[in-house]
Amino acid sequence: MVGLVSQLPWAKGLLLVLGVGLGFTLFHARFGFSSAFRQLLSVGQGRPLQAHMLLLAVTASLFALLFTLGQGLGGQPLAGYLAPIGPGLLLGAFLFGVGMQLAGGCASGTLYATGSGSLVGAIALAAFMLGSVVGAWNQEFWTLGPGSSGTLPPISLAERLGLGGALALTLLCVAIIALLSEWVIRRRRPPAPAEPVVAHGWARVVRGAWPLWVAALVLAVLNAAVLFVSGRPWGVTAGLTLWGSQAVEALGLAEPAFWGYWNGESPLMRGFLGHPTAVTNLGLLLGALLSAAAAGVFGRNPRLGWRVVLAAVLGGLLMGYGARLAYGCNIGAYIGGVASFSLHGWVWLGMALLGTGVGLRLRPWFGLSNPKPTDTVC
Repeated sequence: MVGLVSQLPWAKGLLLVLGVGLGFTLFHARFGFSSAFRQLLSVGQGRPLQAHMLLLAVTASLFALLFTLGQGLGGQPLAGYLAPIGPGLLLGAFLFGVGMQLAGGCASGTLYATGSGSLVGAIALAAFMLGSVVGAWNQEFWTLGPGSSGTLPPISLAERLGLGGALALTLLCVAIIALLSEWVIRRRRPPAPAEPVVAHGWARVVRGAWPLWVAALVLAVLNAAVLFVSGRPWGVTAGLTLWGSQAVEALGLAEPAFWGYWNGESPLMRGFLGHPTAVTNLGLLLGALLSAAAAGVFGRNPRLGWRVVLAAVLGGLLMGYGARLAYGCNIGAYIGGVASFSLHGWVWLGMALLGTGVGLRLRPWFGLSNPKPTDTVC
């Protein structure tokens, strides 16, 4: 574990509560990443991407404030997500982009879908964990072996420009993308984003649905709180890799301690909540369950065909493997990386969008539809 989370049970409890808040917010707003990329590339609907930009702007601002303070809960040091830029990042983010379109959800999306009782989400989540285990087993090839050729060290904008300069540049990039998205929206006049109507007035707070901009603000505050409590930003995939590695070790299928990723440590010895992201992942599942139950939609599953199930499995495997290569997923690498002023976060976004383009072409093969300009909503 990191910082106080390994020392104080109540710190782990705080993370669990924050995870519940994350899951509750994600499901209530149906705040997605795979759907945002799909809508943008299919019909030019950029509103969800603009919500991403709001999330990035507020998260980066809060992170800059915390990094300026220099310490979190109990005086522990704070560190952002920085990662090298090389073949592993490029391929991993691309594969993740393909996978999240096949699975119909990203890392956080499969978690909150599973928590809401989605069978497809649960299948994709199980495959995600398996893919992340394969990625952990194979990670040294991309970090130390032939796959690491041409890899650049982490590039921190904060180190090169100072926190103020890095924040200013990040906000400028975010504003440019938001304005470009607006230009695309007005030019292509896409279908409106779907917003499930569950309740009206103050009842929306408990039953949903929440506007995307509200969710973006809440998620940014919760992410900053995770950084303050655990010493690191919100992440997802490390916890899933832990659970997947524990499963294969418990079943006697492999000895992960001999993999470079685990550096001689048995995953089972860490325990089920042996990483801060495992704690927030559990909370996220619980929060989505509470959110779906409050909205009265828990466990509503359409009849699944074999092609949809196959797409969920393949998508989950690609996301899990890709996330390990790319040092994270849509949360840790994209949101966490950009908000930590690491250049790899922007690279991840670009490659994931390229992968999304391929994923959109593959979706019809599995009986999955893409938004069309003639749709009423997308």
